[in-house]
This record gives sequence, structure tokens and C-alpha cells, in this order.
Amino acid sequence: MSDITRTSISSAPVKHDRKAEKDTKALDNEKAISVSSRPSSWDLEHGTTEVLPTKLNPLQRFAYRLEEVSGMEARGIERVVEADRKLAMTWDDYVQMFSIWFSANLTLNNLIPGLLGPLLFGLSMKEAMVIGPFGSFFGAACSGYTSTFGPMSGNRTLVTARYTMGWWPSRLCVLLNIVIMVGYGLVDILAAGQILSAVNGAGLSIITGTVVSAVISLAIVLFGIGVFHKYERYAWMPQLAVLFVLAGVAGPSFDATTVTEATGPAAAADRMSYFWLCASSAIAWSPATADFYVYFPATTKRWMTWLCTTVGLTLSISIMVLFGAGLGSGVLSKQSWSDAYNVSMGALIVESYAPLGAFGHFCAVVLALGLISNNVPSTYSAALSFQLLGRWCEQIPRIFWTVVATVIYTVCACVGKDVLFVVFQNFLALMGYWTLIWVTLTLVEELLFRRRGGGYDWTVWHDKKRLPIGLAALVAFLVGWVGAVLGMWQTYFTGPLAKLVGEGIDLGMPVGTSWAVLVFIPLRWLELKYVGR
Repeated sequence: MSDITRTSISSAPVKHDRKAEKDTKALDNEKAISVSSRPSSWDLEHGTTEVLPTKLNPLQRFAYRLEEVSGMEARGIERVVEADRKLAMTWDDYVQMFSIWFSANLTLNNLIPGLLGPLLFGLSMKEAMVIGPFGSFFGAACSGYTSTFGPMSGNRTLVTARYTMGWWPSRLCVLLNIVIMVGYGLVDILAAGQILSAVNGAGLSIITGTVVSAVISLAIVLFGIGVFHKYERYAWMPQLAVLFVLAGVAGPSFDATTVTEATGPAAAADRMSYFWLCASSAIAWSPATADFYVYFPATTKRWMTWLCTTVGLTLSISIMVLFGAGLGSGVLSKQSWSDAYNVSMGALIVESYAPLGAFGHFCAVVLALGLISNNVPSTYSAALSFQLLGRWCEQIPRIFWTVVATVIYTVCACVGKDVLFVVFQNFLALMGYWTLIWVTLTLVEELLFRRRGGGYDWTVWHDKKRLPIGLAALVAFLVGWVGAVLGMWQTYFTGPLAKLVGEGIDLGMPVGTSWAVLVFIPLRWLELKYVGR
């Protein structure tokens, strides 16, 4: 997309039609800035704010002035009106949708579920390679669904959660999303630090490598959607190149002769648990996917948005799961890989490139720095979620929350560098259980209640009196969590339902989601009948 000169935020404001303003009840009291000079080739990647609040605090004034001077995105959770969006979609824009998620997930953190197939669940390499992509597709399809709300509404992902969960209960999703996205940041920069340290022969400490990765990520996220879109469009290229090299140098050590350790019901339980683990990696993006599409027009084809997001996520995560399963099988049969894995995942990556000498170290560094492409969208989403915690949080611009999120996960990564895998497994459980419940409730709300009730009024995104109360969704969400706990199988807890099959089976996601839906449908019907919203 070509660059353009954006409309200055100091342009004279256009007065609202008071009758139209009353009809739409624009509670955010936005003042439209003239966009008459906007060319037809309006560039999505600018991510600039053409609609400003009427009252700005000093921090907001600083953020908008910074945007005017440097192009750093000032917009936070405010809805993007049509005047601020692209005029029309092109095929290049759909390619951009695919590229975002292909780049963001062709990264080493998604190697971990693949490794856990042979190493934790005892699956053969072949079984892990077959089951992993199917699980990834399921999770990606869910995230693809939530991404479609970005162009439809102009709202960020968890702003649209208010239309199902209500004004106050939706903040539970916000808190959980902060945990997920900060957790992603922790894993990304720590894995990068491990690799940089291993390449340097421990001359560079893991903490130093971790901080370097965090600083680079912060520099990109601060500029917002414009730099983000440009960066993610090309970030996959070096990643894919060094993965081809990895396939050549490490592929011969992948052990296709390994067999699944368990048999009978226990083997079936392990396969099912592994499926849901791989699904968790992709579905964890569902509270964030629409965040990056809000500048696309409302005329964007919804099925194409779903397709591009789903394919980008599925393909990238599946590639990494395949490599992870192969490396995991090699750890079981090759002593040098096993010794390296006992040090860290980063050391395993460096050891797998060892036959190439200095060039292998270069490839490992490329993979380490590639984790930044995964960290950037998670940090961006975390900053937006902080703004959704309350009105006073909303008054603090996104760029400041970006710094806060980066500091939190950097400190946590440095302190918890010795327990990466345990932490990540815990995060995967949180990702899958609550996100699938929320996505399913959103789908039920749209298909059963919104289509009959006239659809969504996206202009009331900030009006708690016109949004659902959310009691039905909250009760269903909590009941779903009870079901998830009863069906979960984790290293730290095994629910009574999970104990019924083999040595344990993770049924947290399907049980929790089904319970939530069974409770939500009648309660939501009663809520609409007696409350009316």
C-alpha cells in the first residue's frame, strides 16, 4: 500500500448534526475531523486518528501530538468510524491479513506444543505430526471467527465482548486476556534469550538476551498498527528460510520409528489431550484477532476475513508443531539433543544447527529474533486490554500501557527463567479453557439472539445502559469454568472427570464449553424477555 499524507489533527472540526447525534447516542462524544482531503488510496497502515475525543487530558494530548509528529498510533480502544477506514478492500489487503498471522506464529514458541507430543504425552512422531495440525486448525477457526468482528464493527476484539458478556462481566475476559498476552510476551523473550545465550556459549546471559528481545519488541509496538502491519508482512521470510535449513540439517535425526508409549484407552486419552493442547495455541489469539482489522472497511467480505486468518494461523502453527514433534523424537533417541534439551529449548535449537558451525549459529539467532514477530501483536493487544479495565485506565493512552506490559513480562521472564515450560503449560490451560467458552457464547449470541433481534448496534460500544447486563453470560461462563476444572488434566491438578479415561484425559475445553452453552441459552432468553437487553 502506498504512503499518503494524512489529515492533520489540528484541522478545523466539523460540527455534528445534533439530530443524528441524538439518534445514534454517541456517548463517546467524538468530534469528527475533516477528511475531505483524504485521497482515495487511503492507507490502512497509517493507523492514525481522524476522530478525536472532545476532552483530552495531558497524556492524551501528548499521544496525539506524538502521532502528528512521528506517526505513532494514538488510538486505543475507541471505535474506528467509517471516515477513518480504507475506502475499499483489495486482494493485497487480504494477503496482508494472511501475512499477519503467518508471520506472528511461524515462531519458536509454537515449537513447544510439538515437543510435548513425544516428550510429555508419549506419542510417536507420526501421531504427533498428524494430530497437531488438526488441533491447530480447530483453534485457528475459532480465532478466525472473532477476527471478522474487526471490519464489521470497527471495535477492538474485547470491546465486542461487551455485546455478549456485558459491561462489567466482560472485564473478566479482559483480565484473562492480559494474563495470556503477558504470558506470551514472557515466553517469547525468554526463548529468544535462551537461544542468544546458547549461541554465545553462555558468554551472554539469558537475562541479557531476554532484555534485548524485549527492547526491540517495544520499539515496534510503540508505533502501533502502521509499523506492525509493515513488519509482519515480511517477517516470515527469514523465518521460513532458516526453517528449511533446519529441516535439512536436523531432519535426518528425526526418529520416525518411535511408537506411542500407552495403549488402549490410555493412548486414546493422550491423543485427545494433545489435540486440545495444540488447539489452545491457536485459539489463544481469539481475544486479539479483530484488534488488527479495525481499519478495514465494513464492506470487507466476512468469509474472506475468516479464511485468511484461519489459514495464516493453521499453516504457521502446524509447520512449527511438525518441527517440534520431529525434534522431540530426536531428543528421545539422540544423547546430545537430550543433554541440550535438559539445559533449555534454546540450547536444543542451537544443538540441532551444530553441524553447520557458525552458519548454524546465525540461523539460530534469526529464529530467536523471529520471536519478536509473535511478541509484537500480543503486547499490542495487552495494552488495549489494560485500557478496558476501567474509565481511568482508558484515559491513559495505549503507548503508556505498552511500556507497562513490556516491563511486566520482562521482569517476570527474568525472574522465572528456570521454569519456562511449567509456566507455559499453565498458560496453555488458561488459554484454551476460557477462550473456547467465550468464543462459543459469542457464536450462540449472534446466531440465536442477535439475528432475530436486529443484529448489533456498534455505536453503543461505550454505553453500559444499552449493552447487555451480562448476567446470563457471566453465570454460563462460571459454570463452564466449573466444568473445565472437573475435566482438566494438568500437571498440577486432575479433575474427577479427567480420571475416568486411561491415566487421565484433558476434557476441560469440551466439557466446560458444553456446560456453558446449556446454561447460557435459557438464561439469555430470560434476560432478554425480562430485562430487554
